[in-house]
This record gives sequence, structure tokens and C-alpha cells, in this order.
Amino acid sequence: MLWVKAFHIVFVASWFAGLFYLPRIFVNLAMVAPDSVAERERLLLMAHKLLRFTTILAVPALALGLWLWLGYGIGLQGPGNGWMHAKLTIVLLVVGYHHACGVLLRKLANGQSQRSHVWFRWFNEAPVVLLLMAVVLVVVKPF
Repeated sequence: MLWVKAFHIVFVASWFAGLFYLPRIFVNLAMVAPDSVAERERLLLMAHKLLRFTTILAVPALALGLWLWLGYGIGLQGPGNGWMHAKLTIVLLVVGYHHACGVLLRKLANGQSQRSHVWFRWFNEAPVVLLLMAVVLVVVKPF
């Protein structure tokens, strides 16, 4: 079980690293001058590769978490396991954020996004808040 936990933590941390950097590329894309085609294409390529990589990392992170939850019963038994429900809610929010990154990337690639670089900067901060909440729930288990 400790190996499963260790790999789960590594994949989750790597997944979050990608989710921290991907919106930063969106900020740069929103700031590219309209006549700078090569820069825009390079940033789009970087964003597509990073999204693919974070998706690949998300699959084992979620699978190992599911294995720990259902296979070992972590957070299923006894009173005081409300932290697990809160953690699962955060996991769903992170999956939704990941999906939103994919939607935004498609819009940026098609030239349909009218968002400013300031909006993308705020969007970039969302996973930080989710990560802090997840760490508190996993380490402190306040419920």
C-alpha cells in the first residue's frame, strides 16, 4: 500500500505541475502580437504537448487514488471521514479545471478566445487554491 501511495503522490504532484504551467502559456498566448505567427505557433505547440502530458499523468494519479480508496478502504470506514468527501470534491474540481484548460486551448488554437492576459493570470491561480485545500484535507483531515 505504501508504494501505491507514493506513486499516487508523485503522479498528483506532476499533474498539478502541468496544471500550474499550462495557464501560464495561455497568458503568453494572449499577449502575442497578431503579426507574430511563429511565436503563436510555438506557444500553441508547447501548450498542446503539455496538455497531453498532464492528461497522461492524470490517469495513473486518479487510478491509484481510486485503488487506495476502494481497494484499501482508505476514507470509507468509521466516523470522521468527512475529509475524504471534501477531497473527492476537490478532485472533481481539478478534473473540471483540467477539462476547462483543454477547452480554452482549443479556443486559443482556433482564434476564438477573446480573453485578456489578465483573465488568464487569474485563471492561472485557481489550481494553487485547489492544491492548498487538498493538502490541508489530506494532512490535517479536519473533518
